[in-house]
Amino acid sequence: MAVYDGTSRLRARYSRGVPATPDADRATAVRRSFSTAIATATATATTTTTNRGELPMTAYECGENCTIDPEATVGYGDFDEPTLLGNDATIRAGSIVYGDVTVGDGFTTGHDILVRESTDIGDDVLVGTKTVIDGQTTIGSNVSLQTNVYVPTDTQIGSNVFVGPAAVMTNDEYPVRTDAGLEGPTIEDGASVGANATLLPGVTVGENAFVAAGALVTDDVPANSLALGAPATIRPLPAPLEGPNQLE
Repeated sequence: MAVYDGTSRLRARYSRGVPATPDADRATAVRRSFSTAIATATATATTTTTNRGELPMTAYECGENCTIDPEATVGYGDFDEPTLLGNDATIRAGSIVYGDVTVGDGFTTGHDILVRESTDIGDDVLVGTKTVIDGQTTIGSNVSLQTNVYVPTDTQIGSNVFVGPAAVMTNDEYPVRTDAGLEGPTIEDGASVGANATLLPGVTVGENAFVAAGALVTDDVPANSLALGAPATIRPLPAPLEGPNQLE
């Protein structure tokens, strides 16, 4: 599965011309170059804002043509790294994006979404209304997460992936009963997960696989196969489902 390195990619986009320096100095130079680039953004692109009331200061940097609703919160929390948004972001009212989140171009949200810290998101990603993405998660490009999807900590989602409404991913095999570590699912490039499906901790949905609506996935789903039922059984992918996801 191709893993999207959002932080490196977004910062590299604005680091041309930055001289070779030790890592710490280069990181500072890259950030300055990024800040210079966003200074020419449209008036809708804001670099720092303070929430109303008692909420802590939030900080974010974005490219051109960003639309962030006044009722949204971007860069929430006390983190060393701000939120970095690419061009053409649209973040709707009620949404909260924590600090230390990196997002590519064309990011679009519904209302009341949550993205926690240490999350990297690629280009052209849709996050539907009331979807929650917990921290330490990587999401590729051209991904559609529909309404009420739950993405837990330590989940990896590839590119060209569709996740249907109310799909739930889990990362704790025995909740609050053991000290076992958390391990979220992996959804590889081109896979599709239907509405109300549940993915148990650590499972992998292979490339171009299809998880049917309502399926309970307890084991890995091989590439180019169909997972159907609760618990899910694996079947050959029907001919009508063999093509790529049509997300563009």
